[in-house]
Amino acid sequence: MLEFVIPGVPAGKGRPRTLRRGNHIKLVTPDETAAYESKVALAGHQAMAGRALLSGPVRAVLTIKLPIPASWSKRKQAAALAGTELPTKKPDADNVVKAIFDGLNGVVWNDDTQVVDMVVRKRYAAVPGVAVRIAIVEFQPEDLLEAL
Repeated sequence: MLEFVIPGVPAGKGRPRTLRRGNHIKLVTPDETAAYESKVALAGHQAMAGRALLSGPVRAVLTIKLPIPASWSKRKQAAALAGTELPTKKPDADNVVKAIFDGLNGVVWNDDTQVVDMVVRKRYAAVPGVAVRIAIVEFQPEDLLEAL
């Protein structure tokens, strides 16, 4: 099992921008997305500590921890820390997952197509970041029964 934290405010993957150069069109990744994916790659690289890339199917569990708005009342901030106030604001959880998975390509695994099981939670926290747990999935015969 591999566990690590990506520090800082989580960021979703931005949409690529198009640039026209004569008759050619080029897609460019937004600078914010590239910077966040670099931060993800660094955290993954440190967690791998020189180990070989994971091969085969993997399970990913991500807890996206968003900062609590300072403008909120003390009561609402306490509710956010207690988990009774949940974040229904940007960034979208799926866009954060895309940025993280793309940042881990070639660092933790060969490609994010290896992720076969995934759990994603989005919560408020005193310290923002993303807690990541990745494990290799071992086939179990009872998996066949679940498919029925």
